[in-house]
Amino acid sequence: MESKSRISAFGTQLVEIHDWLREQLAQLRADVDAGVAQPRKLQAHCLTFCAALTKHHTGEDVGVFPALAQRFPELKPVVDELARDHEIITVMLKRLEDVDFTDRPNALREINGVEAIMESHFTFEERKIVDALNSMEFPAR
Repeated sequence: MESKSRISAFGTQLVEIHDWLREQLAQLRADVDAGVAQPRKLQAHCLTFCAALTKHHTGEDVGVFPALAQRFPELKPVVDELARDHEIITVMLKRLEDVDFTDRPNALREINGVEAIMESHFTFEERKIVDALNSMEFPAR
């Protein structure tokens, strides 16, 4: 069984996940910008990043957000806005997944677009829900 502190620090874990996703996208941008990585490797990194971000957002949409809105009804408008952000980011990730990495300027444009929206979303999410998440206790599985 997990310790209570591990279970009740979900907000802190959320920030750690966001930081990892930020690092992954920054590394992809740096690799594209450097122009030395093979397009096939860039595409693989891109698809891995997109899958990880999609899985993260799906977990929030089906598990975290409903639990948060139930426990803190005053956060429902925030949760709804975050879920709408997920829809926008999903569209942007589809474009990024389809990017031609031999076209560096376009690839960088798509990466920078995802990064800007993702960063705004993460910052808002961290500011609005981390404390509430850290106060919640989730049952051990």
